[in-house]
Amino acid sequence: MASAKLTPLGIAVLELLHEKPMHPYEMAQLMRERYVDTRVNVKAGSLYHTVERLHRSGFIEVVDTLRDGRRPERTVYGMTQAGLDEFNQRGRELVGDIVKEYPAFLSGLAVIDELGKEVSLLELEHRVTRLRAGVAADQAVLDHLAGDGTPEIYWLDWRYQCDHRKFELAWTERLLEELKSGRIPFQDSDREPHLTLITKEDDDERKTS
Repeated sequence: MASAKLTPLGIAVLELLHEKPMHPYEMAQLMRERYVDTRVNVKAGSLYHTVERLHRSGFIEVVDTLRDGRRPERTVYGMTQAGLDEFNQRGRELVGDIVKEYPAFLSGLAVIDELGKEVSLLELEHRVTRLRAGVAADQAVLDHLAGDGTPEIYWLDWRYQCDHRKFELAWTERLLEELKSGRIPFQDSDREPHLTLITKEDDDERKTS
């Protein structure tokens, strides 16, 4: 048995197999219904590759094959004891450990003064618009999950992401106001701008020329 650490998609597969043995097509359906793709990169090819990798590692095993009419046989997988042990160990790490992460937005915040007031305010306004749209979309999904009877324990990850986006929206709106009002002053205001503001039309023309 291989000892490679479980990937996020591998965790998601074993998470489903806690409920019952499944074939990959059923896994893909449930992942879509539960919006697993908001936390894991789920594609058909990567899902089947992950299932094969888990099988080679001894974390899952074939428990049945199903045939529906003329469709190809579907292999049903169940979790082994080794898979359960690995899942429990990795799950405890994911829940309890604090891992240092490096969000790209932090690097963006670090260069705001160098970008200058005009560019920074424009891009922050774009970010606020996108975040507002994301918060509205999040709420629609939450309403759907709450209404279709999906147990809340299965979408705690979605709740976390929704609350995180709301926080980021509120924080970015506050930053935008502080920069506009001058409460947080730009230090480069008296220097020559480092770049020219490029409009969407200019950018499109440049790309097609």
